[in-house]
Amino acid sequence: MGIADKAKNAAQDALGKAKEVAGDVTDNDKLKAEGKSDQTKASAKQTGEDVKDVFKN
Repeated sequence: MGIADKAKNAAQDALGKAKEVAGDVTDNDKLKAEGKSDQTKASAKQTGEDVKDVFKN
C-alpha cells in the first residue's frame, strides 16, 4: 500500500471523528451519523489495503 493511500485513509478517519464530535456538540444527529460513516469507510479501505499487502508478499 502506498503512503498516499494511508494518508487518505487517515485523513478520512480524522475528518469523520471531527464530524462526529461536532455533531455531538451541536446535537446534530445527521452530522454524527456522517462522521461515523466516514470512519467506517476509512476503516474498510484500510482493511482492503492491508489484504492487498498480504497477497503481495
